[in-house]
Order: sequence, then structure tokens, then C-alpha cells
Amino acid sequence: MNIGDRVRLMRGKEEGIVTKLLGNNIIEIEIEDGFTIPVKANEVVIISELEQKVFNPTPASRIEPQATDKCQTVNEILANRGVYMAFVPVNDRELSQHLINNTDWDLPFMLSSGSDPHHKGLASGVLKPKTSIKVQSLLIKDFDEWGTFVFQAFFFRLAFMKLPEPLIKRLKFRVNTFFKNQSKAPLLNVDAHLFQMDAEDSVTPVNLKLDPAKIVEQMFEKQAPEPLQLPTKPSLSIDLHIEALTKDSWAMSNTEMLTLQMGTFERQFEAAIANGMDEIIFIHGVGNGVLRDSIHRRLSGNKNVAYFEDAQKEKFGYGGTKVRIK
Repeated sequence: MNIGDRVRLMRGKEEGIVTKLLGNNIIEIEIEDGFTIPVKANEVVIISELEQKVFNPTPASRIEPQATDKCQTVNEILANRGVYMAFVPVNDRELSQHLINNTDWDLPFMLSSGSDPHHKGLASGVLKPKTSIKVQSLLIKDFDEWGTFVFQAFFFRLAFMKLPEPLIKRLKFRVNTFFKNQSKAPLLNVDAHLFQMDAEDSVTPVNLKLDPAKIVEQMFEKQAPEPLQLPTKPSLSIDLHIEALTKDSWAMSNTEMLTLQMGTFERQFEAAIANGMDEIIFIHGVGNGVLRDSIHRRLSGNKNVAYFEDAQKEKFGYGGTKVRIK
């Protein structure tokens, strides 16, 4: 069950839209005129579109012509929330990225990725109600290069309506939280790394009874420490040329490129130390010497460095630095 699903109460005739997932098997549904109630998830059933078509056909006498130059007035309960970004595993190396619109609104949208102020457009168009689209395939090994995803959308219906605010969501993922965030993707009906882009700020529902004693108990409950995991052992030589690190260097400033190169150096150097490597070579090129000097300043006086020197001049010229690790 997801935000935007149309449901029916099993112990009554009321129907509504799921607006919040409150936890502890409690959901919030909007039933009419903006009135919301909390109910147990196992006390409602999802209404499928097929059921509505088969069991609730629109009588011929009530069929209204499509709006042409005039908008229709809509009194029905609408699914106003339920916009998701989902990453579906293809195999152990690849994910497919999807946008999901589980609302009753048309969403003219644009999706981009990058780092400010430079972004690359990934997709645009109109995401119809209760539909999804595949944006692209992504490699897990390139996770650090995905950048920040920016989703921008408007809400549209050919009807008189209360005008919703445009949706702008920025998503920058971290490894330790991204892969733990798994659930069933609405509409796709597959397991995915799922992120709701139109979620409201967390608010304690008025009608939900809380147990203060249980909350205090959970606050002081001892959490089992997560097992430490070593970073992946790097190769003996690391290429820090910007073309080897990203395909978007054309849109980056010199400062952004140096930040990416030094960040890669830091991660690979720390990984080499953690994995007990004796030495590692960083290929930085000659250029204007800024990257080389930045690396040498970082290595100078480091307690884990026995020494560093120019690496294999006959192979790299002065474009490589070999680090001997204590």
C-alpha cells in the first residue's frame, strides 16, 4: 500500500485516498471534503481501476462531454500525493531509474542531474496519472558520480481546482542509506529502492494514540552495533584524470574538477590503508601541477606514509606519484 492508492474500508462503505503512512500498521486516508482519518492498514483494501470500470460504470445519462473551452468542476476525492523515484535492481551491477506518478494529476515535469550550477537534463514531458516511466540505467560502481537529481513538476487537471504548489525535489543519495531503503514500488509492483518526492514533513496525527512509556523504552533501548565493513580494495594504480572520473567534465569548473579528483584520491588512499596495502600509485598527469601539489600537501606529514616519490618516470613522466604506506 502506497501514498496515492485508492482504498475502501472493510467495515464500512467509505472510500478514500491514502495520504500518509504513519507506521505501526496505521495509515491516514482522506475520505471527503479534506477530512482525514487514521485506520489500520489491514482494515482497508485497495480499489483497482479494473474494479471501478466493471462494477461502477458511468450511467449513460450521467456522461458529461469533455471540456473544451470551459473547465469542469471536480468534487471527487483526488489522490494529491504519491510521486516517487524508484531504482529497480536489474542485476548485481545495474539499476533502472523510474519516475512514478500515483496521483490523479497530470505532471508536466523535468528531471536533471549534476552539481550546481551545472546540470544535465535526463527526461521531460507529462507524466500521466497512475503511470510510470523508465528514465535510464545506472551502474552501481558509478554511485559516487550520480550527482544530485533535481525533479521539477507542476500539477495539472482540466478542472476548477485549488492550485497546488509546484513540486521541486533535490535528491542526493548516500550509500549507507540508499541501499537500506527498500520497498514495493507502486504501479511497478516490484521491489525497489523507493523515495517519495512529495512527502509532507513528519507530523504527529491528532487522532493517533501514543504510548509515552513505550516511546521512552525505545529511546533507551540498546541498538546492536552494525558490523564494520572494509572499503573495497583499490587497484595498485589510480587514474585521477578528470576524463576517467566523470563524463560531465565539460560542464564543470576547475574548482569542481579538483574537488572531484581530490575526493577520489582521499577515498582510495584511505581504502588502501584500511586494506593493508604497502603502496599505491596516483596518476595525476603533469598539467599545471595544481592536482600534484594538492596531493603532495595531503601526503606530507601523514602518519601512515613512509615516503612518496615520482612513479615510474619512463611510464608516467612526472605525472604519477607512488606512495609507500607504513
